[in-house]
Amino acid sequence: MLRQDHEFMDVALQAALQAGRAGEVPIGAVIVHEGEIVAIAANRREQDHDPTAHAEILALQAAGRRLGSWRLNECTLFVTLEPCPMCMGAAVGARLGRLVFACRDPKAGAAISLYELGNDPRLNHRLIVTEGVRRQQASDLLSGFFAALRAGDRAVPDTLVESLATESLAVPEGLAVTESRALPPIQDRP
Repeated sequence: MLRQDHEFMDVALQAALQAGRAGEVPIGAVIVHEGEIVAIAANRREQDHDPTAHAEILALQAAGRRLGSWRLNECTLFVTLEPCPMCMGAAVGARLGRLVFACRDPKAGAAISLYELGNDPRLNHRLIVTEGVRRQQASDLLSGFFAALRAGDRAVPDTLVESLATESLAVPEGLAVTESRALPPIQDRP
């Protein structure tokens, strides 16, 4: 693990906190190209009413737009939870160079837990996978969110936000968590 891995994962955790405050499952993603953050995103499934609005998908889309290419082979994706099959498929399709995730997802993880899509010899691309960067913080954030949800609150508890919010979790100046652009509701379309 590189020292910078922790710094970039801190930014992903900040995006996850923002998602949790908005009532989304608190997952954040950051894409880095040549040592520079090119995309930051958080889950937006509830807000966008979009089952594909996972943090990883939104970050991959934003990075592609910013870099002017769908090929992200020189990029690293940092995400707070092991990607699901959809997100791993998108990472492989984008020819992502490296994936770094905080904690495993035993129910849907497609990087290591259930599948190893980033290292499947049947696919046309492989990527380097690193796990465990800020594992405890990401796990605490997810556990706190789901405990609050079971108690009837759909947001990250303030006490958890306060314990995780540190100066090291600041989003770099000039970047913001990506907002996806949703199509208008079906009844409003021509």
